Amino acid sequence: MNAPVKSSDVGATRRDVVLGASLVGGALLVGACSPGDLLAVGANNDFGAFGPFIKIAPDGAVTVISKHIEFGQGNHAGLAAIVAEELDADWSKVKVEQAIANAKVYANLNMGAQGTGGSSAIANSWDQLRKAGAAARAMFIEAAANKWNAPAGEIAVKDSVVSHAPSGRSATFAELLPDAAKVTPPATPTLKDPKAFTLIGTDRVRRKDSQAKSDGVARFTQDVQLPNMLVAMVAHPPRFGGKVAAFDAAEAKKVPGVVEVYEIPTGVAVVANNTWAARQGRDALKVTWNEDGAEKRSSDAILASYHDLASDKTPATDKLKWQVFESKGDIAGATGEAVELAYDFPYLAHATMEPMNCVAQVGAGKAKLAFGSQIPTVDQLNTAKIVGMLPGAVQIETLFAGGSFGRRANFQSDYVAECVHIAKKVGGERPVKLVWTREDDMAAGYFRPLTHHTVRITLDKDGFPASWRHRVVTQSIMKGSPMGQPKLDETAVEGTKGSPYLKATPIVDAQLIQPDIGVPVLWWRSVGATHTAYVMEHTIDQLARKAGKDPIDYRRALYTKAGANRHLAVLNLAADKAGWATPAPAGWTRGVAVHESFGSVVAQIAEVKLENGVPRVGRVVTAIDCGLAVSPDQIAAQMEGGTCYGLSGALFGQTTLKDGAVEQTNFDTYRVLRHSEAPQVETYIVPSANPPSGVGEPGTPVIGPAVANALLAITGQPHLSQPLVKA
Repeated sequence: MNAPVKSSDVGATRRDVVLGASLVGGALLVGACSPGDLLAVGANNDFGAFGPFIKIAPDGAVTVISKHIEFGQGNHAGLAAIVAEELDADWSKVKVEQAIANAKVYANLNMGAQGTGGSSAIANSWDQLRKAGAAARAMFIEAAANKWNAPAGEIAVKDSVVSHAPSGRSATFAELLPDAAKVTPPATPTLKDPKAFTLIGTDRVRRKDSQAKSDGVARFTQDVQLPNMLVAMVAHPPRFGGKVAAFDAAEAKKVPGVVEVYEIPTGVAVVANNTWAARQGRDALKVTWNEDGAEKRSSDAILASYHDLASDKTPATDKLKWQVFESKGDIAGATGEAVELAYDFPYLAHATMEPMNCVAQVGAGKAKLAFGSQIPTVDQLNTAKIVGMLPGAVQIETLFAGGSFGRRANFQSDYVAECVHIAKKVGGERPVKLVWTREDDMAAGYFRPLTHHTVRITLDKDGFPASWRHRVVTQSIMKGSPMGQPKLDETAVEGTKGSPYLKATPIVDAQLIQPDIGVPVLWWRSVGATHTAYVMEHTIDQLARKAGKDPIDYRRALYTKAGANRHLAVLNLAADKAGWATPAPAGWTRGVAVHESFGSVVAQIAEVKLENGVPRVGRVVTAIDCGLAVSPDQIAAQMEGGTCYGLSGALFGQTTLKDGAVEQTNFDTYRVLRHSEAPQVETYIVPSANPPSGVGEPGTPVIGPAVANALLAITGQPHLSQPLVKA
C-alpha cells in the first residue's frame, strides 16, 4: 500500500525539451543542470511513500529496488541486505526488483549516469541505501509512536515487527503500513552503528536470485516473447571499419519466414518470423563490402608498431604524444645495474556465456527496450539519437544477463543501436528481437586492448629499485566518451600509476602513448589491471630473485618503505594461510602476487606444477581488504569467479587478427578454462571498518602474475607475454 508521492518535476517543461533536444543532437550542456537531470528528461519520477529504493506490499513484504543490473555477480543480495539491515526487515521476506531507467534518481554516484561497473555497485550505494532503509524504519517508528502514544525512543524494530516493550504492544509492517505511508521521511535519518549489525557481514546474506535462475523463472532477453515479434540477425563486415557497398537480398527473401532485409549503419539486417529463418536468410545474403577505411593489419603487425613506438624507432608526433603519468627525480642521471624487460598482451574477447541481444519496439513517438542493460543512461542516449526523442522517455526494462565483464557497457551501445535501427525501420511498435550468434559476438568486438610495456630499472646496493622507467603502449578505451575524453586515460595505467613499488623508488619516469587503431576496444574485467598487475608483480619477483631475496620479504620491505599498510596486511594474511614459511606439497611450487584495484587490495598465493609442460594450478589462497564485508559469501564467490576468469585469460586467452579479420570466433579456437582446470580458491577477508570497496573485479588481475611467479620459481625463466600456454 504505497501512497504515491508526486514529484515536483513531473512532465517535461519547454526548458526540459530544449535541453533534451540539445542532448539528442549530441551536445552535453554544462552548467544548465546536472547530467543526471538532463539525461532523465522525460522520465517518470513518481515513486511510493518510501522513496525510489523501497516498496512495501500490503502483506509487509519488502522489495528493494536495485539501480544495478544483476549479470551473475550477485550484487542484488548485498544491496538488499544494506536496506534490510537499516530497516530491520525480515530477511526471508525481502525481494529485489530491477529499477527503471532514470538517471536522475538511479545514477551511479561514481559515474553521474545510471550504470553498473567499476566494481562500484555496493560501494556507491552504501550510504544511499543505508539512508533509505533507516528513513523507512523511522517512518514505522513514528507511526507506531503516534498510534500508541509512546516515546519514539522506546520503540524497537526487528524482523519487520515494531514493538514497544514497556506496554507490551507490537505490530507488523503490514499492520502499520497505512499509517507509516503517511509519515514524511526524515531527511537525515539516524544510521546504525556497524557494531550493531545483525545481517550485514554474516553468511545469511545469500543470493536472492538462485531459485529463479535454477527453475527458469528468471527472465533473460532470449526469454522475451511478445505478440507479433520479429527476429533479426545482422551481417557485419569481416573487417573493422568496413561498410556496405551493395547487397543483393533476392535469395534471402526466398527463405520461408524472412520478412524483410534492411541496410543499417553497421551492416545488413535480415528480419524474419523466427531465429532459424533469420539465420538462413542472412546466410543467403550477398553483400559487397567497401573496405577502404577498414583495419587490414594483422595483430602481429600492430604489435610490432607498438614495439617501434616504445623503442623510439617511431617518433612521437603532435597527434601522437607521450603522456607522463608519474614522474619524480632525474631519470637521465640514474646509475647502477639495470634490468630491462618488455611485456606483450594480446587482444581478449569478453566471451560472455550469453551473446549480445536486445528487444526493441519503436513507433508512435515511443521507444521501449528489454535486455540486459549495463549502462541504461548511455543506452537511452544512443536510442534517443536514433529515434529523435527525449533520452529519459526511452523505456528500458533491464533483464538478467548472462555475464558482461564490461562488454555490455560501451559508449556506442553497439548491439542496442542495431536493434533500435531495425525496429525503427519495422515501425508500428512491432517488437524486434536482435540475436547475435557466438561467432557474431566474438568477431564483432569489443576487445581488451592489445598492450605493450617496457620497463628499465636500475638497482641500489641492496637490490631494490633506484630508478624506474616505464612505457605503456595501448589503445584508449575512453576515446569517444559521451562525457568528454579525459586528458589522461587512467584505464590504461591504473595499477602502475600509484603503485607502492613506484612510491618506494626514488626516481620514476612513467609515460603512456595511445595510437589510433581500427579495432574496437573496451574495458575487460579489471580493465587496466589485467596487464599492469602482471607487469608490476612479475617484475618484482624477478628483481627479488636477482637480489637473492624471498619474494614476500622483498615486497614487505617495499611496502614498508611506501607506507602501503593495506598491501602489507593482505600479503601477511595470505602468506600465513598458505603456509608460505613451510615447504609446498611435493611437486608443487608457490607464486605470490599483490595488487590494488577498485579500492580493494588482493594478495594471492598460487600452487602450480607443470604437467607435460602446461601449468596446472591447484590451491589458490586469496586475502582481500575490501572494507566492510557486506556479504562474505558473495565476496568469496567473486574471488573464485574472478580468479578463474583471470586464469583463463592469462593461460589461454587471445584474439588474433589476420589481415584485419578475427581468427577466433568460437570456443573451439578461443580456449577458456574448463571445470577440470579450475583451482581450489580459499578466500580470507581482512577485517575492516572502512566503507565497502570493489569486489567483482579485484580478484581477476592477481592470479596471472601469481602463476607466472610460480613458473619463474620452477624454471628460472620469466614469462613476458600472454597467453602463458602458447597455441
